[in-house]
This record gives sequence, structure tokens and C-alpha cells, in this order.
Amino acid sequence: MHEIKAHSLRPEELLELLETGEGGLSEEEAKRRLRLYGRNEVGHERESALSVFLRQFKSPLVYILLGASLLSLLVGEVVDFLLIVVILAVNALIGFLQELKAMSSLESLRKMTELTARVFRDHRLRRIPSSLLVPGDVVLLEEGDVVPADIRLLEGESLLVDEAILTGESIPVDKEPEPALPEDTPLYERRNVLFKGTVVVRGHGRGVVFATGKNTEFGKLSARAGEHSPDTPLTRSLGSFSKRWLAVLLLLLTALFVMGVLQGRSLYDVGLLVIAELVSAVPEGLPIVITLVLVVGALSLSRKRIYIRYLPATEALGSVTYMAVDKTGTITEGRLKVREVYAVDSELLKLIAGLCNNSDGESGDPIDRALIRWLEEEGYDWRALRDECRRVKEFPFDTRKRYMATVNECRGGKLFLIKGAFENLSLLSNGVDDEVALKHDELAEKGLRVLAFGYAGVEEVPENPEDVRVSIVGLVGFIDPPKEGVRSAVETARNAGIRVLMLTGDSLKTARAVGREVGIYRDGDWAIEGRQLERYTDEELYSVLKKVSVVARAIPEDKYRIVRVLQSRGEIVAVTGDGINDVPALKVADVGIAMGSGAQAVRDVAKIVIADNNLSVIVDAVRWGRVIARNIRRAMYYLLSSSFDEVFLLSFAFILRLPLPLYATQILWINLVTDGVQDKAFPFNREERDVMREKPRRPEKVFFDLRQLIDTLSTALFVGAVNFLLFWFLLREMSYERALSVVFTSMVANQWFNGIQSVRELPFFYKPWRNFLLNPWIYLGVGVGALLQYIALYQLPELFRVVPLTQEDWLYVLATSVGLFLFIELRKALWLLGEKTGSPGRVT
Repeated sequence: MHEIKAHSLRPEELLELLETGEGGLSEEEAKRRLRLYGRNEVGHERESALSVFLRQFKSPLVYILLGASLLSLLVGEVVDFLLIVVILAVNALIGFLQELKAMSSLESLRKMTELTARVFRDHRLRRIPSSLLVPGDVVLLEEGDVVPADIRLLEGESLLVDEAILTGESIPVDKEPEPALPEDTPLYERRNVLFKGTVVVRGHGRGVVFATGKNTEFGKLSARAGEHSPDTPLTRSLGSFSKRWLAVLLLLLTALFVMGVLQGRSLYDVGLLVIAELVSAVPEGLPIVITLVLVVGALSLSRKRIYIRYLPATEALGSVTYMAVDKTGTITEGRLKVREVYAVDSELLKLIAGLCNNSDGESGDPIDRALIRWLEEEGYDWRALRDECRRVKEFPFDTRKRYMATVNECRGGKLFLIKGAFENLSLLSNGVDDEVALKHDELAEKGLRVLAFGYAGVEEVPENPEDVRVSIVGLVGFIDPPKEGVRSAVETARNAGIRVLMLTGDSLKTARAVGREVGIYRDGDWAIEGRQLERYTDEELYSVLKKVSVVARAIPEDKYRIVRVLQSRGEIVAVTGDGINDVPALKVADVGIAMGSGAQAVRDVAKIVIADNNLSVIVDAVRWGRVIARNIRRAMYYLLSSSFDEVFLLSFAFILRLPLPLYATQILWINLVTDGVQDKAFPFNREERDVMREKPRRPEKVFFDLRQLIDTLSTALFVGAVNFLLFWFLLREMSYERALSVVFTSMVANQWFNGIQSVRELPFFYKPWRNFLLNPWIYLGVGVGALLQYIALYQLPELFRVVPLTQEDWLYVLATSVGLFLFIELRKALWLLGEKTGSPGRVT
């Protein structure tokens, strides 16, 4: 069925097009259309659990680790084989469970459609499951109903509909069976159409169904919810790094293999070298350390009521460059409040606010509740007033006339009290003072929703409110007020290089006023409406978004397109939301953040859920994300440099035809007493410098940029070269077994010192006490490793094919370790000098 622009057709034209009438369809025709169009449900396809599980193993790093485990099994190291397999299985299980939870989003969307509808069939009114509705059905709706399909109004009375779940507009909108509207009328201005999933707040109406299931606006959103989220910066960086690491490793091993054959070495000797090199080069602890860093970070965030549903999202927060946030509920409190009052007669204004009002203080229209809260803040006893002034007559709010009125017996007479739009009350007044009109324009320009209040004394209850001439006694301006701490959060985000975009369904004036108040909108910024985005190509839109800080009247397609355009230019985008209208943008965002009070479907597609719906909490989460990313970066440096130093050592010895300076079992032991105990401390690193004063780094540079490459290779080359020279020297001074034992212990100690230096980016001797405050656990790791190495050297030397070291031997170990420590200290000092001088040598 082609898309019908129902809002652009007159009711009789649409009925003719749908081949239906005022009495609805026949049962037989409804069944035929049900077979043709399908059930009125949000379609969904569920990926098999097996497919989700197998996908967890699609990573070059996993392939390397599987190869290492098989080679470990071939050399008889069953324990190491089992350890690597268990690590891979745990990581796969974690990812598998997380994806299964995320897949429940479409199921939640489907459950939202399990409603019933009152429909005319064969000219009789019946109640049927909404899933059986078809195009052409004529449906009745009244206050409290959830709209079961996309419906064109045929008739309506005082119809008010809450469309926040679809458009994001915080105030319910008037609906009426207007004549045809232009085809390009935006979603939020289609006053003659009711959308599936929205709620009737007031009034009643009758309309014809023109779209069901996936063809509804709601269905289109759910289709977008099925799209795959982009990989996080960590996932992309690890994927890219793993491929390069594997290519370099294979190239090196191939070169060594060919060189060994040309040197006349036996295939057995060359095979032993290849196994030792592979065991050295594979950082098998990297996946579990990264997982630990993410888990510890997620637990820290949970204490701030920020709940991580997808672990890699914790570090992705730290790379965010754009933050697209909802106004209502995130920046503002999500409830109307009286902001400004202009009173010609203050007492009469309060009297009308209390009596021409249907709220009991807890429930009712948002404006009525806001007026009650204002009266209570003013110390006005509105309950006593209502007891004193009995209501005789009510003229309910009329969406066309835009006012509500009551007649109350008060103080010996009858008062006609009215509140509504200033323009409409002006027509009923005895004349409007110029000062009142100017004040109204001033309040409206500030983005406030303005109501006028009027009264008149009457002898009898009028039949028609328009027969009464009233005096306007005041104006009240309402706003959804900003939350505490939002302005400072915006400033923090700006200092961190993050651009905050406020997307809202509200009017441009209101959006601009709120944006200005919280510091999002500043002089020189652009504030535009969603419909204006259609004018630009994607290339042009990206340039425009660099200037825009507020997008008003934004519909789901606008949010989705903004996210996609920013991502296509390499930006990392975080999106917040709480309504179904936010699902598509949340799903495709790099970091989708759901409000805890939002719809279940929204929480299901989000990677992060925050219980406190406040921008300041989100900005604080970004800070933690950056700390977590730094900790992963440090862990990667330590593990990779500690792996490649063994590769350099073995390669130098092999090329110069020396005996192997390390056995494969010793390499595995080195990994246990260094990486195995120290790397578990990295998740607990605290913030070293104010990370929110730094600009975001590009994703590919967060974990492995030029500085990381230089640091990793220079450390590995230094350790490999120094220990090779030590081995070459010792072979002339002592036996092979003793020389091997010294180099074995020297490599262990070097990696301990490297681990201590990895805690900070700043030099160790710059405020040295901070080394012990930032992460005391690293020193506990050294202690545990030292105890294990003592056991290997002095209790189980035969098992590791070593001999106990003498005091003189320990001097060699100390010399190489202190040399490495000073080398890293000098390198850190040079980096720091480059940062302070802003020289070209600075790398970020």
C-alpha cells in the first residue's frame, strides 16, 4: 500500500480513497484487508542466540589468542591452553548476554501496541483488539485512550492529545478535523491527524484509519530501532590494532623462519623459536584486563546511579565530541512553572487562578497544576477559596476558542472567570490597555507560554461565554524551568571540547529562551526549526551544525539524520532520550543514554541508563569515561611493551646465532609474575589531571596514537636490546644456565619497573607522592610477583631450568631495571616539555 498523505485530503476524499464510509467496513472486507495489509503490529525479527554467540569470536585478536592456545597445547602447556580458552569464553559470554538484553527492545515496542479499539463494523460499534484494525476502519476515541493506529479525524470535540512520545513536544496539542493541509506540513503541525501510540488527554473524536503496523509513524520508528549500533571507539581501535599487530607478527615470524632456514638451522630449532615468539607476542591478558577496567568503571558509575548496559560504552563516553540532548527532562524539570506574573489586580488574578482551575494540586492539566503550585508558594489558600466560592457553571477548555471559563457564586454575587490565550480574551474584553499588550509581547518573546486572566460580574449564568465582556486583570508566563547544575555542566562540556545540541519538540522561541538560560545558546549561535534541515544536503548540514546549538520542532527523522550526518564526518555522538520518538537516534548513536523514567523500549536500545535525568550527571559520566579510556590506554601500553620486549630479545639472539635467551615456559612465567599480577591494578587508576580540560581525541588515537606507538616500541626496544647485550656479555663470563637465569630475572624486574612507570603520564619524580596515591595496588602486584619469582629461583629452579642468583647477579638485574626506569623518566620529561612549550614535538 502506497503512503497516504491523509492530512492533505478532505475527509470525504480520504473516505472515497479508502473505499469506506461513516459506518465503517463490513466484517468480510475487514478480514480481506487484514490478509492484505497484515496485523496492526510493529514487526520484528529476532536473531538466533547461536548467531549472537558466534559473532563474539569475530575478532583478529581472538584469532591470535586461539592460535597461541593451540601452540601452547602443542608444547605441552595445558594450563596455559585452558587459561586462554577460559578468558575467551568469559569475554564471549559477557558480550552474548549484553546483546541478548539489547535485543529485547523490539519486543518492548511490540508490547506497547497490545490495546483494544472501538470500531464501526457493519454500521455497529464494536470493541476489538487493535492488532485487527485495518485501513478504512472508523474508530471512536475519548479521553484516556491510546491512539491505536494513524487516524485522520472526521469529527472532534475539545480534543487534546499528548504527542510527547512521538514529537517530544512537552505540552499537549489541540486536534480538530481541519480541512486539508499542505502535503509538506511537518508531523507536529498535522492537527487533523492522530498518531499511533499518542494519548488522548481531553475530549473525544471519531476518525478513519489510514495506516497500520509498520506503515504508521510509530512503526517507522520501530524499524529504525532494528538498525545496528555503530562500534564503539574501543572496538574500532582494537579491531584496527589487532589486524596491524597480526600483520606485523606474521611478517616478523616469516622473516625469522626464512633466515633460520638460510642459516642452516634445523626445522625443530626454528619451530621452537616461532612458538616462543608467538607466545611472547600475543598479549593474552589484554581482553580480560580491558574487561576488568570496563567493569570497575561501570561499578563506579553505578554508585552515581549511572547504569551501563553495554560495557564498551563506558570508554566511548570519553571520546564524545557532540552531545544531542532533549530539553524536557534532561535540561529542564519536565513540568511547567510560573516564571513571570504581570498583575493589573493581584488579588483578582489569584482568585481566578484558584477558581478557574480543575486541578486538585496532584493531578490535572499541566497549566492548572502550575497555577496551584504558584498560589501555594504565594501562601494563598485556594482550597478555602473554593469552599467559599461555589462553582455554578463550567465552560470547558475549547481548542478552537482557546479558553476555559467558570461562573462562581462568590461574596454575595456571581463572577464570570476566564483564562486563556491573550488574543482570544482580547476579543471578549472591554478594551485592552496598551501596557498589557506590550507586556504580553515581551513575555512571549522570552519564550514563555502566556495566559491572560479576566473577569466580569454577572446577574445570571450566561448561555454563551462570548456574550460577556470581561476585564483583563493580569498575565502569567509559564516555562519548563532548567534543572539545577545544568549551566555549569554545559560550561564543563564546552571546556572539554564537547558541543551540546539541544533538540526539542517545543517552539523556537521557547527553545531559544531555555537554551540561552542554561548557556547552550550564545550570541552568534544559530537556533533553527527541524523543517529547515530539509533545505540542506548532508555536506551542507554538517557545516550548519557547527553553528547550531538549538533545534526546535525536531521530529524523530531530524534527530536521526543529525546523528548520522555527524557520524559520517567522524564525530562521536551521544544522544539522550526518554520517549519512543528518541529510539532511532538512540539506537544509532555511539552512546545512547536513556532516562530512567523513560519508556521501556527506550531503555532497551540505550547503552547507558541514568536514574537522575540531569545533564550534569551525563557530563560527569563523560569525565569517568575519559578516566576509563586512559586506564585502558595505560594497560595496553604496559601489556604490549611487555610482550614485544621479549620478541626483540629473542629475535636479536636468533639473528646473531646465539642460543635462546629464554625458554617458552620462562616466557609464560614472566607473563604470570609481571602482566598477570600488575595489569589487574590498572582498573583502579584515579584521575591524574583534569581530563575535562582536554579536547576529545579522535577514536583511532585514543588508545594507539603516535605517542603510544613511540612509548611502546621504545620501551620494548630498550628492554630487548639491553637484555640482549647483557646476555651476550654474560655468556663470556659464566655458564649458559647462569646467564639465562640472570636475563630471565632481569626481564621480570624490568617489567615491574615499567608497570610502576605506567601508572602516570607525568614523570615519577614530579610530585612523587602522587605515584602512591593514584594507584597503590600496582605496588602490591610487584610484591606478589617478587614472591613468586623468589619461589621460582630458590625453591623450584629445576622446574624453570634456572639456577639461584648470587648477590653479584642481582646487581646486573638492578642495573638494567634502574636504566629502564631512568629512560622512561627522561622520555616523560621530554613529552611534558613539549606540552608546556606547545612545540611541534607535542603529540596528542
